[in-house]
Amino acid sequence: MKLLTLLALLFIPFAAHAQENDLEIVKVRDGIHMLISPNGGNVTASVGEEGTFIVDDNLEGRDQIITDAIKGLNGQDVKFILNTHYHFDHTGTNEAFGEKGAIIVAHDNVRERLSTRQFISFFKKEMPPLEKSGLPVVTFAQGLNLHYNGDDVQIIHLPNAHTDGDSAAFFKNQNVIVAGDVIFNGMYPFIDAEHGGSLKGLLAAQEALLKLADDNTAIIPGHGPLMNKADLQAYHDALATIAGNIKTAIMDGKTLEETLAAKPTAAYDEKMGGGFITPEVFVSFLHGHLKQ
Repeated sequence: MKLLTLLALLFIPFAAHAQENDLEIVKVRDGIHMLISPNGGNVTASVGEEGTFIVDDNLEGRDQIITDAIKGLNGQDVKFILNTHYHFDHTGTNEAFGEKGAIIVAHDNVRERLSTRQFISFFKKEMPPLEKSGLPVVTFAQGLNLHYNGDDVQIIHLPNAHTDGDSAAFFKNQNVIVAGDVIFNGMYPFIDAEHGGSLKGLLAAQEALLKLADDNTAIIPGHGPLMNKADLQAYHDALATIAGNIKTAIMDGKTLEETLAAKPTAAYDEKMGGGFITPEVFVSFLHGHLKQ
């Protein structure tokens, strides 16, 4: 089976626009909650007297599910949204919330991608341009600060990591980092190299977040359960070790088939191999990516 066909089949459950209320709500800190769903990326909600600020907004058609969950927390409407990157499982309800007056914030490259047709060859997924209501109205090149619900939120651009427009949010007072898809906790990551992502940038992004974190920092990944600094360090080190194994194989002149047979991810497959990016797919991607 060709690699792209295999990836497309693997991605079907991840891309499904399920309508059932399948959210698990995890209280991270007072006023900060993590909304976990098996469909699409994690959503983070900061709720308080000033209203609701969410980081990412899941898949298209799930705005009412998210709204109902947030209403159950504080009864407030969503006023601000940060898109950590442009992918459809993190920006899918931009238009719905934008039509209700939410102000969308993102990196410059996210607005550029959301305003034009995108095609992710890795998953054979087309993203048509969003209507004006779904586009970020506040954009930044390096970062910005948001002072909201009693917290100072530092929004940081993480260049050429998962994509070319990644950002993370650091809630300084609450000591919470929302990382977006520079972290797929408990699974191998998808790196959108076609749209500016790179392994080097991904590892650098994780290192930048590790410098922000301390032992008490709560870290919310783009996919998977809540983490702490030690978890992120272990995740980063696993990816770096796997990359080193594959680089060595390439330098030794091994073909992709020989590299796959050597199982360079074997030490981590039990913990990280159950996601939609299988060990074989991850090794195949890195072998091609690192050869360039």
